Amino acid sequence: MELCRRKIACALVLSAGLMTSCATAPRTQLVPVADSNECVVLLHGLNRSWRAMRPMAEALQDAGFTTANVDYPSQSGPIEEIAPLAVGTGLAECRATGANRIHFVTHSIGGILLRYEDERVPIHDLGRVVMLGPPNKGSEVVDVTRRWPGATAFGGSAGWQLGTDANSIPAQLGPVDFELGVIAGTGTINPWMSAMLPDADDGKVTVAATQVDGMDDFLVVGNSHRYITRGDVVFRNTKSFLKTGRFLDADKSSVSDCAEPGEFAHSRVVCF
Repeated sequence: MELCRRKIACALVLSAGLMTSCATAPRTQLVPVADSNECVVLLHGLNRSWRAMRPMAEALQDAGFTTANVDYPSQSGPIEEIAPLAVGTGLAECRATGANRIHFVTHSIGGILLRYEDERVPIHDLGRVVMLGPPNKGSEVVDVTRRWPGATAFGGSAGWQLGTDANSIPAQLGPVDFELGVIAGTGTINPWMSAMLPDADDGKVTVAATQVDGMDDFLVVGNSHRYITRGDVVFRNTKSFLKTGRFLDADKSSVSDCAEPGEFAHSRVVCF
């Protein structure tokens, strides 16, 4: 078993070197849309880059939103340092366009960065938020892999703050006080990581752990954690929430409820 863990740890370190964002400081791909007074900040996940959010950005531009797709160095330090840089960069870019309402679409740790920064300095012009696969209650994968030799190189300081223990950043954040829709996944391309998780998951985060007190709507899709940022169902429901504050009833009514009893009080869970 220990040999197996060491081999997996080595694979994680190698993968980290291949996937880590090239950014050494926050930078943004800003695409203004004519006659738009609403801007969307996009924040990618751990070890990813702005390219992971580019399909979503293009879908939002087609829907009439100006987009600020932030490329930030997710391994450059702890969440306390990264959050002001990543969130602040996106806000500054959107405000410079004259936008009077600024929305966010985040992937994975991006949602935690936004929650942390909004608690630290409330965002007065924050509009609606869609979080894709957010570890709002942390991830057991972090709990397990942080003990493996060499694994620190994969998560960086911020990644290791996403566990489920009382000292993790998610555990220290309160309920959200902004309009929030959460999209969780049940697909996986990491079956060995899914084996570390206790319930339905996307390979990194369980469906239950994506939820947070104060959220307004919730969807479960069949995407894996890596690819939950794209696909027609994700695109159209993200656009719907940013425009209306709700995911699409037509999509919800097309599939039966897949949540565990009592998992989400508003009974708005749907699987695709």
